[in-house]
Amino acid sequence: MELTTIGRNAQSSFRRGGTGLDMDADSIMEEDDEVRLQWAAIERLPTFKRIKTSLLEASNAEGDDGKRVTDVTKLGAAERRLFIEKLLKHVENDNLRLLQNLRERIDRVGMRLPTVEVRYKNLSVEAECEVVDGKPLPTLWNSITSFLSGFKKILRSKPRETKISILKDVSGIIKPSRLTLLLGPPGCGKTTLLLALSGRLDQSLKVEGEISYNGHKLDEFVPQKTSAYISQYDLHIPEMTVRETIDFSAHCQGVGSRADIMLEVSRREKEAGIVPDPDLDTYMKAISAEGIRRNLQTDYVLKILGLDICADIMVGSASRRGISGGQKKRLTTGEMIVGPTKALFMDEISTGLDSSTTFQIVTCLQQLVHITDSTALISLLQPAPETFNLFDDVILMAEGKIVYHGPCSHALQFFEDCGFKCPHRKGAADFLQEVISKKDQAQYWCHADLPYHYVSVNQFIEMFKASNLGQKLAEELSKPYEKSRCPNSAVSFSFYSVRKWELFKACMAREVLLMKRNTFVYVFKTAQLVFTAFITMTVFLRARMTVDLMSANYLMGSMYYALIRLSTNGVAELSMTIIRLPAVQKQRLFYLYPAWAYSIPASILKIPFSVLDSILWTGITYYVIGYSPEVTR
Repeated sequence: MELTTIGRNAQSSFRRGGTGLDMDADSIMEEDDEVRLQWAAIERLPTFKRIKTSLLEASNAEGDDGKRVTDVTKLGAAERRLFIEKLLKHVENDNLRLLQNLRERIDRVGMRLPTVEVRYKNLSVEAECEVVDGKPLPTLWNSITSFLSGFKKILRSKPRETKISILKDVSGIIKPSRLTLLLGPPGCGKTTLLLALSGRLDQSLKVEGEISYNGHKLDEFVPQKTSAYISQYDLHIPEMTVRETIDFSAHCQGVGSRADIMLEVSRREKEAGIVPDPDLDTYMKAISAEGIRRNLQTDYVLKILGLDICADIMVGSASRRGISGGQKKRLTTGEMIVGPTKALFMDEISTGLDSSTTFQIVTCLQQLVHITDSTALISLLQPAPETFNLFDDVILMAEGKIVYHGPCSHALQFFEDCGFKCPHRKGAADFLQEVISKKDQAQYWCHADLPYHYVSVNQFIEMFKASNLGQKLAEELSKPYEKSRCPNSAVSFSFYSVRKWELFKACMAREVLLMKRNTFVYVFKTAQLVFTAFITMTVFLRARMTVDLMSANYLMGSMYYALIRLSTNGVAELSMTIIRLPAVQKQRLFYLYPAWAYSIPASILKIPFSVLDSILWTGITYYVIGYSPEVTR
């Protein structure tokens, strides 16, 4: 039975004329009863169809608004856009209400969302670097010594190396449902810490210590799929639009545990006889549907990040006009948060953004973390006071060490106990970064009866370890994590989120799209080949050749030229491929798809163009040049 037929029969079986004085009340009651009948029709569907079917508001031919039974996997672009506009008219307030309603629905049936707690203990990261002598002043003596040092390098079998400590014995806990801020001056090791916690450190670095997710060590699962690392570098394919970029990432990341959660919620609500809110049910079912190329979650992410105004504009590059730098930064964030990961590690997401936009994005992330029990560690260079107040915990780093790791509300009190007070005119984030600086520390000294003395980073660390916060943190780290507190569904044990065939189709569809966007290049190089073929047949004209050695050399030269020309006809695509490689490499390292899923479609789709070029060249030049016309030869 068709879904629309079910909804139409359910409505027609109940419609009747309203009687009485209060017609508005009767119409409201009638509408509620119609919704219940429609929902009852949905409940009678098989489980596979039920979790993909919901009630969606629509206008009928008479102009009366009503609900219709809809398959959420077949929503069109206009329907998705209008639905998100209805849910999020004002992002700041409506997003909070949407997430709260989502959490209430899950709590009502007694379910718990999976959470991820990240622990790192005695973590140290070292890098081995080759010592390079600096270039001295161009004096006569320095020129002679530089010339002689060149011979020393040749004779020396092994270059001089030194070890650089990036992280030095750091420990802490990133807890779920708490938004954590990572602060510190440039070069203090913030990026290295984020990469280490997300399992994306370079293999050449020497790592010591222990990192665990819910008690599982990094070698026991796939951290690249359990967490999402958002880089400070914006690497995207310039020919794709903003919506297409996020859609492709959502398709490759899949829905994770959303489908299982939605199935269990639907089953428990059916047993308890609970009728959910139609809009909320439509949203939850749409974002948990598997195997669809255009996901409603994409429109949701575009809306909360303010990218809906440029959703259909190409990303662009240095040579192609596209979106602005701030929009690219938000696109980098949206490309990863569109997935189902529960742990987010964000590196300098506010670079290129104004304070108002940063505040809006962090507000949405705070709501997401608090309501859905996610884990987030966000690195910001200089957050505004109102943005700093959104965070629950703060990690202050300096010289590769952690100076403070605790609640934001206790940070200023800790440094005041150390002898440094933040003035009212100063923002807390600026104070925390300046109080550990040798040249800026003196202005915050608050003991008038004692002379100021410089407090080093190591002294601050010892004071923190001796404080109540430091002792409490050490006590929590000493106790092993109870794996029974959270199911294994919170962490990922597979490298890829969807089936290999789905990844292949997604990459194939992307390559077809990119070829359509560059149609002019393919048409131009084919026309160029045809033009070159006409010139070639006039140079190696058949009428000038006889059966002798000179003519044979002409024929060999024409064949060699044809081979070189056909081989180099794809040079025009070389620059496009080089521009895409950084984005492809980033996506491959994040395990969005394997290398073969990109290389095979890119190679297969070029075969028809190569065959066409060969046919055109041969058809134009073969008989004019004077090759043998017999088929047997």
